[in-house]
Amino acid sequence: MSTLTTRTATATVTEPDGSTSPVARAFADTWTITRRDLQHWRHMIGTRVFNWLWPIILMALFLGLIGGALGDDLGGSYIDFVMPGILAMTVFIGLEGTMAAVSNDSLRGITDRFRSLPMSGIAVVGGRCVADLLDSLVTIVVVIAGGLAFGWRPETTVPEALAALCLLLLLRIAMLWTGIYVGLKASSPESLGPINIMVWPILFFSSVFIDTSTMPRWLGVIADANPISATATTVRELLGAPVVGGESWFADNATILAVVWPALIIVIFLPLAVSTYRHLRR
Repeated sequence: MSTLTTRTATATVTEPDGSTSPVARAFADTWTITRRDLQHWRHMIGTRVFNWLWPIILMALFLGLIGGALGDDLGGSYIDFVMPGILAMTVFIGLEGTMAAVSNDSLRGITDRFRSLPMSGIAVVGGRCVADLLDSLVTIVVVIAGGLAFGWRPETTVPEALAALCLLLLLRIAMLWTGIYVGLKASSPESLGPINIMVWPILFFSSVFIDTSTMPRWLGVIADANPISATATTVRELLGAPVVGGESWFADNATILAVVWPALIIVIFLPLAVSTYRHLRR
């Protein structure tokens, strides 16, 4: 761990904000860890920029490859249909970065070093959450800017747009706690390879890129049950995009499931991640 990290974490203990309140200390320590994670952006600026642009590259590929063929069947332009899906995809694939960062810190002993310091137990995982959420917000802004440049013009209101953003961040928070838990349990970053590969089939078995009613019936039901589909479908409704397909109970209740699925994932993985962190042994 760098000298800077040690100094900032220790400084939080001695004089975080002049308060001795445990809650204030927890916030101060969490912010210290958040700053430490954000400082890594400066040393990985190329990687960060690529990650921010990667959804736009995928969007351009799908617009060019199948956008012309699917546009008429969707009752509108393909970009109006796919942009909400791309936004849902953006928060979902952030899972990979969270898993890798947590696993790297754990393997290098940085997590153990933090645990040996007299700081709030929630600060390390909480700081990672805040830093990754800020990263996701930057990615969402970049993707929206890219979509507008490609001709996307959402028909929505400010409250509806804010509701869509809240749903996207809720799914991201669910993926954050999942990534923290998996990253802590991983023996090394390399061991995450199979999980990273599985991220993409899960993504494609959804309504992100295509209408699920065009799939075989059984496959369409699986795709509709995917939590990403629920978020993508609800964000489409909020942003005035074509909402087509969906011939299952999951599609009919996508709005409710867009909240229930992420909440359920958080309820499962948040305590698992905190417990794993507290009992971590390397």
